[in-house]
Parts: sequence; structure tokens; C-alpha cells
Amino acid sequence: MPDHGDAAAPRARFRSMDEGTQEDWMTIASQFGPFAARGGKRILDHLRLLEGDYGGFPVDRLEHSLQTATRAFKDGRDEEYVVCALLHDIGDTLGAYNHPDIAAAILKPFVSEKNHWMVEKHGIFQGYYFFHYLGMDRNMRDGLRDHPYFEYTAEFCEKYDQTAFDPDYESMPLEAFEPMVMKLFESPKNTMYAGAVTAEE
Repeated sequence: MPDHGDAAAPRARFRSMDEGTQEDWMTIASQFGPFAARGGKRILDHLRLLEGDYGGFPVDRLEHSLQTATRAFKDGRDEEYVVCALLHDIGDTLGAYNHPDIAAAILKPFVSEKNHWMVEKHGIFQGYYFFHYLGMDRNMRDGLRDHPYFEYTAEFCEKYDQTAFDPDYESMPLEAFEPMVMKLFESPKNTMYAGAVTAEE
């Protein structure tokens, strides 16, 4: 199977998409599947970029992520929830002003609506613990109080996220979460590409 990043692998011949042929798109499709299947590995590689990034916090952002996931895991949460806890801040390096949106976009095809909403909105809920120190409204989350996942998200922040800045806490290593991440990203639950024809069919 051709590798997605191999410049020597077969490539489509069109110069603009409106020139594309069935053969072109089967060439692209043959490389998309293997590339998409390695999504979990790329997620883990990007998560490692958070190591050493403190931003003034007591622990670096990778440790915060590991602590959040470890607390959720030890509390008996299912694997999907634990992976959401692990990845909730993965957008920090790319989206300083909207990191929850980045994490939520990455997770959206693979998780439940409930967990997606929790990740997407956790920044507003986390703000309850510090917004007032920055001249912001700590109760900003109250604008979402009528949403069915309000309490679910508030609980995530209270029990796992806002508590996960302890330099003395013994987190599970990232390697312990790797099988969960790889499993979650193997196959999407929700995608516009569901049912697309592949070159193998």
C-alpha cells in the first residue's frame, strides 16, 4: 500500500479538481485509508509537544493532560471519556485563544455528542475557577445552564481538569494511554466520508 507521505508513490494527474478522473481519485483514496488509520499516532506525537510548556502553571501542559486523564481513569470513566480528558488541551500550542475548539474538532468524528460538547465547552466551565482574577465573568458558563450536558461538563472541570496542576501527583505515563488513543482513532463514528468508495473495493 502506498505511503501517504511518499513523494515517489502514485499521484493524481489533475491540475484542478474539475479535471479529476475516477483513476485520480482511486489513487488518492488508496493513500487516504492508511494515512487516516495512523491518526492516533500523530495525535500522540502532537501531545508530546506540550512537554516543557509551562506558561506559568505549576506543571507543564503534558503533565496537566496526563493528570486529568489519570484522575478520570482512576475514577472508573470509560476509555472514550479518558481519551477526551487526555486530549482536552491538545490545541494549546496552535490555538492560544480557542484551544477547546481545536481539541473538539479533532475528537468530533470519534466521540459521542456528549463528550464532544464537554471538550468544546470546557474552557468556559474551567473559567469558573479563575476568570474573576483576570477581570472576566467567572459565571460565563451560566449562559449554558439550560443545556443537557451542563452538569456533565461542570463535573469534568471540577473533578478532573481544575484539580490537575499538582507537581506531586503521580500520573500514569503517556504510554499507558496509547492503546486507548489508537483504538479510539481507528474508526470514526461520525464523518461525511462514511460509505465512500475506496480503491480496495
